[in-house]
Amino acid sequence: MKEKISAILKTLPERPGVYLMRDSEGKIIYVGKAKKLKRRVSSYFRHSHSSPRLNKLVELIEDISIIRTETEAEALIVEAKLIRRYSPFFNIELKMGDHYPFIKITDEDYPRIEITRHKHNDGALYLGPFVDAGNIKNLMRLAERYFPLRVCKSKINPDVNKRPCVEYNLGRSMGACAGLCTQSEYRERVADIILLFEGKSAELVERLRSRMNDAAKNLEFERAGRYRDTIRAVWKLSRQKISSALQEDLDNETWQVLNRLQEILNLKVLPWRIDAFDISHTSGHDTYGACIVFEQGRPSPNLYRRFKIRSLEEGEINDFASIYETVKRRYSHVIDKSEPAPQLALIDGGPGQLDYALRAIHELNLELPLIALAEREELIYIPGKPEPLRLGRDDPALQLLQRVRDEVHRFVITTHRHARGLRVRHSRLDDIPGIGRKKAAELLVKFGSARKVSELSPEELEKVPGIGPVLARKILENLKENN
Repeated sequence: MKEKISAILKTLPERPGVYLMRDSEGKIIYVGKAKKLKRRVSSYFRHSHSSPRLNKLVELIEDISIIRTETEAEALIVEAKLIRRYSPFFNIELKMGDHYPFIKITDEDYPRIEITRHKHNDGALYLGPFVDAGNIKNLMRLAERYFPLRVCKSKINPDVNKRPCVEYNLGRSMGACAGLCTQSEYRERVADIILLFEGKSAELVERLRSRMNDAAKNLEFERAGRYRDTIRAVWKLSRQKISSALQEDLDNETWQVLNRLQEILNLKVLPWRIDAFDISHTSGHDTYGACIVFEQGRPSPNLYRRFKIRSLEEGEINDFASIYETVKRRYSHVIDKSEPAPQLALIDGGPGQLDYALRAIHELNLELPLIALAEREELIYIPGKPEPLRLGRDDPALQLLQRVRDEVHRFVITTHRHARGLRVRHSRLDDIPGIGRKKAAELLVKFGSARKVSELSPEELEKVPGIGPVLARKILENLKENN
């Protein structure tokens, strides 16, 4: 065995992952997956093989690199993606990329959903391929129960006088043939299904939560309850199935950074999703907390959250209490299963902020990897570690954490400035009952300020369209009382 290969084998973990074998020119010649990397990769070099193909592969291997994953199923996904990307010479079986099934959304006015193993140029949308048969079955069952589309293959011509099919009565169809839904409503459900099969659970839940809130406001509690149940089912499945981050291609550099971050922080799984928290205020006024989300090493702005701090008196400064409130409010949604937990949470600050964030986590009875990043010296504080972790400024793991920290800082500052701007733009006229924001704005445009309005006589103010004698006296009395 070559000395370099022998040294590499000693460092391999007994964990799931993917291995990439390279020749003397650095070209990837084989990609494989393993439940236990050390055992599987070492087996290539223990003895000669009856297959000439395998013997030739071993002879050409000059270097081996790995990508660790959470489960063997994830390793299967990564393996397939890398094979399709690099087409290694020795990966004959998976080169064509159609060994696994696809989800097909048919090209029709009212599309259907099908499982197929072959892609055709027929205008349909193909999602996948899916390498985990159990995963695709679970997704199909969830789609059939909570997002049912039509199953019949006949052309749909909606007719309100037509009796809906049996599938509709069983809750497995929207009744499009009987005109019980519009084409727009049907297409909206198709869009939901696409998000489901693309693994974009967070985005799908956001859409569902918005509809649930609208239904509740309109007192349609039964419909709101169905959305609630759907949200819970989506999150339950998303925790069971393979990581949604793996549904999209990642460049090898991102893989390496996430693996590096997992190793230095001793995380149980790769940090596909990272939450980050920060606080902003002006001398205790307009205090806001914020939480931003990075997925696959990139920001996901549609998942950002802002929190107006409620526990402090106006003018009171307490960043520790603010972090505590923000973290607790954010992760209370994990407890009620309306949002997922991240694989890592980052606090902008030092050990004090980290301690209060930990209190919030513990009070919610959650187990969540949590760290703090102090800005000046870029020290990483880890619970239970007496000394902070110091990484080199050129360390890609630190650079990722810095990008996350800088983004939450930018977002919370923007949130705070917007809130402060609204308060500054608030006029005394806005507080007068019966005047309304539109009329107050018209007065400010015409006279320049509330003070100048207060200097007017009742007769001058009555000349403004829409303001009669009673309202004019009311405005002037209120402005003089508040001088």
